[in-house]
This record gives sequence, C-alpha cells and structure tokens, in this order.
Amino acid sequence: MPTMSAVIRLRISACWAIAYCVSAGFVCAAERPNVLLICVDDLKPALGCYGDKLAITPNIDRLAARGVRFDLAYCNQSVCAPSRNNLMLGSRSTSLGIYSLSRNFRAAVPDAVTLPQHFLRHGYRTEAVGKLFHTGHGNHDDDASWSVPTHKEKVVEYLDPTNSAGGQLTREEALFTNQRLGAINKLPRGAAIETTDVADDAYADGRIAAEAIRRLRAAKERGTPLFLAVGFVKPHLPLTAPRKYFDLHDPAKFPLAPFQREPKGAPGYAGKIGGEIVNYDPLTIESLRAEKTQRELIHAYYACVSYMDAQLGRLLDELDRLDLARNTLVVLWGDHGWHLGDHGIWTKHTNYEQANRIPLIIVAPEVAKAGASSKQLAETVDVFPTLAELAGLPPPAGPQPIDGVSLVPVLRDPAAAVRDHAYHCFPRGDRIGRAVRTDRYRLVEWKQPGAAADSAELELYDYATDPLETENLAASQPEVVDALRAILARHPEALPPGGIVGKHATAKRK
Repeated sequence: MPTMSAVIRLRISACWAIAYCVSAGFVCAAERPNVLLICVDDLKPALGCYGDKLAITPNIDRLAARGVRFDLAYCNQSVCAPSRNNLMLGSRSTSLGIYSLSRNFRAAVPDAVTLPQHFLRHGYRTEAVGKLFHTGHGNHDDDASWSVPTHKEKVVEYLDPTNSAGGQLTREEALFTNQRLGAINKLPRGAAIETTDVADDAYADGRIAAEAIRRLRAAKERGTPLFLAVGFVKPHLPLTAPRKYFDLHDPAKFPLAPFQREPKGAPGYAGKIGGEIVNYDPLTIESLRAEKTQRELIHAYYACVSYMDAQLGRLLDELDRLDLARNTLVVLWGDHGWHLGDHGIWTKHTNYEQANRIPLIIVAPEVAKAGASSKQLAETVDVFPTLAELAGLPPPAGPQPIDGVSLVPVLRDPAAAVRDHAYHCFPRGDRIGRAVRTDRYRLVEWKQPGAAADSAELELYDYATDPLETENLAASQPEVVDALRAILARHPEALPPGGIVGKHATAKRK
C-alpha cells in the first residue's frame, strides 16, 4: 500500500496535469485531442479564403471557417526538405546548418525529437500518409517519428506514357525515388502538364485521401489519441490532375504576373532563372517568357489546387461523419510559396514574398475563434510548440534548437502579438541570405556565415508602397535598414552548410 505522503504527491501531480490540460482548452486522458496535420506541397495562399477570387477551393475555405487563418505566415526556407525540417523540428535552417534537399536532418542532430515523435512519447499513435519528410534527392523518411511505416505515394506520376518519354524513367521521377542520382541530366524530361479523364484516385492525392480516411476509421475503432499527418503532393510539378479540375477554370481569366523583371538594384544572384521547372518538357527559359506558356502553367497550377482541395474535402467529410471533428486539432500548412512568373521566376528557391508566404490555418475546438483571421506574423517553426500546447503536452525541448513560439494566444485572440517579425533564409553559393519580414518591410542580408557585417549586400522592400518588389530600397532608406538589422542581430549567426553534429554541439549552439 502506498504511504499517505505518496498518495498526496500523486494527487498533487494529477491536479497539476489537469490544470495544464485545461489551460490549453482540453481535458486530459480519454479526451486528449487527435491531431490532423495536413501538409501541402508547393501551395501558396492562392485560395478563396485568402481572397483569391479565381481560386476554387471550397474545402480549404470551410476549414478556415472553423479556425484561425494566418494572413502573414511564412516558411523558414523556400525549398521542400529544409522547410519540412523546420516544421518537424521547430528549428530554423540557420540553426541546423541544413539548406539542401539531400542532407537528412539527423546528420546534424542525430537525437533530435521531431513533432510526431514528441506526440509518440506522450501516448499518441503517430501515422503518416503521403509526403511529410522529404524523400528523394538522396534523402529519406524518418522511421523514429512514426508508430507504423509511412504510407508513401508518388510525387511525380504520369498516367499517359507519352508524357514520360514512352514510359521511361524521367529526371524528376528519378530524383524523387532516389534512382540514378548521378545521371539525372542524361534522363528524359517528363511533361510539365497532364490532363486525363480519370477518377480522382488514379492520381496520388486521391489515394492519399482514401488511405487517410481508412486511418481515421481505424482510430475511431481504437479510441486512442491519433496524430495523423497527411501530405498532399499537388500542386507540385508536374501539374497533373483529372481533366474535370482543369475544366473548372477559364485560362483566359488568369492575369499574368504584372512585374516580370528582377528588382532594380537587387543583387544578381538573389533571383533565379530556370531551375526545377525546366526539367519538364517542353519548358525552356525562353518559352517561359511566352504568354501562352505562362497562361497554361497558371491554369494548371490552379487546377491542381482544386484537385487537392477536393481530396481534402473527402477527408473533412469523414472527420465529421465519424464525429471526430469536435475533438481534433487540424492544421493546414503549405511548405512554401510559389512564383507564378513574378520577377520572371517560376517555382520557389528565393527570399522574395511569393516564395515565402504560405497558407496556415489552425482549427482548435473551444480554443480558436472560428472563422477569424490574424495579421500576426507567424513562421513554420511555430507549429510544433503550438500543437504541443493545444494537446496539453510539455513544450518541445530539443535537443535540437527550438526556434518556434506558441501561437495559442493568437488562436484565442487574433489581435494578440507573439512576434514582431518573421525570419527566413535562402543560400546562394557561399552566401546565406537571412531575412526578416515585418508587417511592412523585408530586409535580406546576404553574406558568408561568420563574415563581417559590413561585407553584406542588402535588400529592402516596402510592401506598403511597392508590393511587387520592383526596387531594392536599401541604399535610399538607411534608417529603416538600421532598424531591421537590429532585429536581425537578435538572431544567432547562420550556421554554414553542414550543420551541427550531435547534442553537445546543439547545446553549445543554444
């Protein structure tokens, strides 16, 4: 039999645990909330709920009506693998020293505790369907994060063999399946766009939705808390979807990017020409300047977003049918933005607005104000501590650096402030461009990690007067530059590519 003092200690501990959970808006134990984390590849805020009148996204819009929409949310690096590291670790790329697609985060922090791993350690069953961690380009999934192996689907997929050079292995298929990585340029290019008269499940996102629905049904039967991460792949290239989603949109209605040049006075390396997109047939740097090509790509991008939105709708319908919505935290997150011809750029991989602004919607029953929006600046790294607090779990403590802050105060009151800026970065050669984005400005400081501050090249953009980023104002507004560099100075210096190794280096970094 336990002693009276032991009983008292147990009761006190229980009271503290209950108080902690109640403070997050939920009850512990059996009522611990499920988590549905929806990650979408290459999704910018070109959505109805974000005011885009040409987008057809009724299901993302109804999700936004249930929670809080963050209007100034930003990724921490506009490329897939590092951005997903940022989400899953709560660590910025500059804190890890990992900026590439090929390097796995555990090469820098072998004993890192990921977002799903944190939930796993606190009694959750953690499952993944689709693309969550970046698999491809030499990188791989993280088995330690999941209770069962990830259900993977294709990122690059063609149904018509004529679109993959007669059914051959194409460049991007090879990259995303870790095949022939040393001979990519010798492989044929697959088509940039494919439209076919097929059912939704013929492409990966339809199958991802179907499998996620099966996981929800199994969770309902088990009755134990579930952390389910669902990674939809569209609108990632190639822009492939059933024809009916292309038919929803009139390509003649889409405006082309009004400013298709690099900003006046910007460093020449800050933007990019070609890149990922010219791995797809028949695109070239020259053809991307043609109005017809641009209109076709924009049309296909919006069609793929509508296709993905329909698959999300199937998932939300099942969440409601199973009566799980009342006790499920739902996050919709885009891994980065996407250039649609602005600055003459397509896809991502820059420090500019269109590559870094992302959609972020958080639904937290009885906590978040349904249908609200917030101008609070938010970052990808904030998702980890936010979900931990909402679920009544201890805040993440590493051993990786934790750069995120909880957005729960903003969910309760969308006018609340938890940050005065967002931070992101992108590398160019031996330079790292570190950026701070306030509600009005963006400053980018380009320099080698550890180099003197006066060696940096700077970019400054004023989104109140120049939302298209037509001119770098750094030389003409030194007072603003000084104020923003003071904000940047609050952040540690960027780690060079290669990163920290092991928890002792991580501890030193803190």
